[in-house]
Amino acid sequence: MKFFLRAALVVWSMLLAGSAFAQNASLPGVAINFGQGTNLVDTMEVLLLFTVLTMAPAIIILCTSFTRIVVVLSFMRQALGTQNMPPNQLLIGFALFLSIFVMMPTGKSLYNNTILPYQAKQIDATQALKGLEKDLRAFMSKHVRKADIGLFFDVTGEPAPDDINAVPIHYLIPAFIISELKTAFQIGFLLYIPFIVLDMVVASVLMAMGMMMLPPMLVSMPFKLLLFVLVDGWQLVTGAILRSFNT
Repeated sequence: MKFFLRAALVVWSMLLAGSAFAQNASLPGVAINFGQGTNLVDTMEVLLLFTVLTMAPAIIILCTSFTRIVVVLSFMRQALGTQNMPPNQLLIGFALFLSIFVMMPTGKSLYNNTILPYQAKQIDATQALKGLEKDLRAFMSKHVRKADIGLFFDVTGEPAPDDINAVPIHYLIPAFIISELKTAFQIGFLLYIPFIVLDMVVASVLMAMGMMMLPPMLVSMPFKLLLFVLVDGWQLVTGAILRSFNT
């Protein structure tokens, strides 16, 4: 509230200063307009819209499928033991496009029900933000666990509502993040199992051969890559990630 009051004072001061300067700086044949006739409500709506745009990266990361996808891909890279291969830029870009694929139905609903009416000036910025919250809430409500929502109500001591649509957004978002992290770690655990077995087999063979000074990870790396390529690992991992959002 203090932020919006300060922003309103700054905007109002700028409008007053621009109006006074325009009256004193009129030149023959030159039309100068420093905001005369500007509606303060429209200015605040634009300020609110820019505030939301600055939070867009956090919304993309935390309120969409991006969290689960990027964590699973990171686990996949660690299980292979390839360190920085694929590089972070590639994994993040791949996770971003997979997130676009998963969020496409939500994006279409947001575009048809919020963006188009806002561009046609049928709704204002406040209603557009409510539409954004509605579509994201529908996606998060589908994948959040009731236990994670109940955690925040237990901490605050408030009674949990019977309808998930009545859950406040500041309860739903952290609960959704916890649910996504748990699901991502479950998938990551399953991805680790075949590679751990392969590491154990290689370590046992090296120990039986008396080659204790040779790091098992160095020997198992080519076999991990060969196994991953033979089973078409990227297709399997991508399919598992995408199907996890349909359950």
